[in-house]
Amino acid sequence: MSAAGTALNVSHAAISQQIKALEAHLGVTLLDRSTRLPGLTADGARLAEALEQGFDTVARAVAELTGADANRPLQLSVTPSFASGWLMPRLADFRHHHPQIDLMIDPTSEVKTLAPGGIDIALRYGNGQWPGLQAERLISSPIVIVAAPGVVDGEGPHAPEDLRNYHWLQELGTSEATDWLDLHGVTPDRAKGMTTLPGNLMIDAARNGQGIGVVARVFVAADIDAGRLIQLFQDDRRKGYYVVTRPGVQRPPLRAMVNWLRKQAAE
Repeated sequence: MSAAGTALNVSHAAISQQIKALEAHLGVTLLDRSTRLPGLTADGARLAEALEQGFDTVARAVAELTGADANRPLQLSVTPSFASGWLMPRLADFRHHHPQIDLMIDPTSEVKTLAPGGIDIALRYGNGQWPGLQAERLISSPIVIVAAPGVVDGEGPHAPEDLRNYHWLQELGTSEATDWLDLHGVTPDRAKGMTTLPGNLMIDAARNGQGIGVVARVFVAADIDAGRLIQLFQDDRRKGYYVVTRPGVQRPPLRAMVNWLRKQAAE
């Protein structure tokens, strides 16, 4: 009571009265007064924890709005295939224009939570529906089924079921291969198996003729044009890569990254 009174520049009696008024308003007992030094009841501890989390969120938001958070590294969550196939080849341009912004890039297929003080921006593949978040389409790209020359027998597949007897490659953290097969009613041969690995390694495996790959076309367009991969089928359902952020005011480094991504996609 005395410490709280000193912090707020009021008497400890005033603090005690405010707590009693709060207890009356809530209809619960917050302090256990059965001992000489009052302690929190279970309800009091629960409320204290919630308030601590709430004030911490407020403090972080104020720091972002006032620029106190400006020096914190900008944290990006991005799939390995997007990182290696699109982001990293262009990142030198961002560093050239914004050398003062520190970056932390997390290449993972795991859907990371965007939170104050944590991940600032995610680059995700999908239809743009992530509840509670803002999503802006960056790149439209269909899913394609690809293989290296010589992997598919004869003249190549005429229908999806022609691929059931091949080994399949799928990006870690996704279900694109199994989803595509299910969509076309194809049950793959269990004896041929499926390898799941990070997206950039999955594309390398497809180039090396290790199986049938399922990937966003934007990452293998150059391989298809050069003949390193053959496009067997294409899934034109409306999907693409999105810039995903939390609603609200964006701190300057985040605004700079979002604007740069838009420019790169437009070019």
